[in-house]
Amino acid sequence: MGLEKGKDYRYRLSLGDRNDDKKYFKDDKAWAKAEDVLRSVLVKTKSPYFEANGEAAFYGPKIDVQMKKISGKEETAFTVQYDFVMPKRFNLIYISENGKEEQPIVIHRSSIGAIERVMAFLIERYNGSFPVWLSPLQVKILPITDRNSKYAKSVLESLIKANIRTELDDRSETLSSKIRDAQNDKVPYMIIIGDKEEKAKKVAVRLRTEKDLGQKDLQELLKEIKANIENKSLEL
Repeated sequence: MGLEKGKDYRYRLSLGDRNDDKKYFKDDKAWAKAEDVLRSVLVKTKSPYFEANGEAAFYGPKIDVQMKKISGKEETAFTVQYDFVMPKRFNLIYISENGKEEQPIVIHRSSIGAIERVMAFLIERYNGSFPVWLSPLQVKILPITDRNSKYAKSVLESLIKANIRTELDDRSETLSSKIRDAQNDKVPYMIIIGDKEEKAKKVAVRLRTEKDLGQKDLQELLKEIKANIENKSLEL
């Protein structure tokens, strides 16, 4: 997604407080082991991190993914939590490969549950101008006049068939108004269709960056857009 480790985000090892029995489950040995496990993971993966006392959950330490907002302030996007308490309380067991009963630990992961927060970070980062593969709408087709609508619809069908997220703006508005609206919506590609394009069986292409690519063969454009999507390119 274009986020750079150590620059846009880093990890926080959130530790418990052995002296706070009200906030944290009392089991010094389990806390020490859990914290060492998470610390060793961060060290082994050479991940940029810092430690924070008193930021753990009551049932164990956690690794927080700290994302940097547009203001420069860090905020927790999601976490990975090491839980050694709930298995005890629910008396959870499993049979190990040696045939013995063992007590597991529970890993809480909130990376998917925090999807709204992640989207907020991405909107800030890209100022709404998402990479093509991530854009909710990838192409908008803008016919110049009503008589170009039939050809515009055939172009729309070709793009949808190629699994490219596309909409047709066939409102009775001026072309400049349609282009402005598409740019305000941060649509990566605008396909403009007029009499010249329809006669040549081609399309005129404009980017949200205001760069004009001129007339293109539709199949050539399809290959270009699909390559951009498949390569997860961050640029147009």
